[in-house]
Amino acid sequence: MTQTAIVTGAASGMGHATAQHLIDEGWNVLALDLKESDLRTGSGNLRELSVDITDRDAVADAIAEGVPAGAHVDLVANVAGIYPPSTLDTFTEELYRFTFDVNVLGTLNVIAESRTRMEHGGAIVNFASVDAFTVSPGQLLYGASKAAIVMLTKELALELAPHGIRVNAIAPGWVDTPGNKATGRIAEAARSIPLGRVAQPDEIAHWVLTLGTRASSFMTGETVVLSGGDVIR
Repeated sequence: MTQTAIVTGAASGMGHATAQHLIDEGWNVLALDLKESDLRTGSGNLRELSVDITDRDAVADAIAEGVPAGAHVDLVANVAGIYPPSTLDTFTEELYRFTFDVNVLGTLNVIAESRTRMEHGGAIVNFASVDAFTVSPGQLLYGASKAAIVMLTKELALELAPHGIRVNAIAPGWVDTPGNKATGRIAEAARSIPLGRVAQPDEIAHWVLTLGTRASSFMTGETVVLSGGDVIR
């Protein structure tokens, strides 16, 4: 039986790689993002919808439209996120709300509206960051929002376990995404990583599939750090 996944942030970077990896593995994928993507169909099926994940009603409508009635959702990958720089001197209330609305509220909205399609169990994979565990100068709000994702993952793992739903998270370090390339710091970052390079989006996508399938069937409430040894817990 073909499995179904919902992937947010699917237009670029790790979200795009995750959606494409699942499609190539034969999954039915509902890809959610504000922007259009260049995802290609493979052995699985693809449905793309534009949605603002900070709007719960819009998320509910997108899932109702994108997942056929009666279909079961097996995996939810909450990859969408933003990382605008901020410090105590530069943060604003607007930036605070924007960062937490996308990174935390958006994740909650997608989980809340997806769980009604997960009556027979399934897996949720949230995206945290190494910045949840170590300090990155100039990422005051982003780091705090990703630390919230780590705790949200733990709380929901307990809450949803009786329903057969596992909740885990991934905390990537430096990844070769368009957003990270735009910082101009990829080469510098690679020199500081023990493995000598940054991750490729496909490497992160592989872990989404690992956490979302029976390969990790007894694992819940955990956050896996993928940093090439840059951050070791």
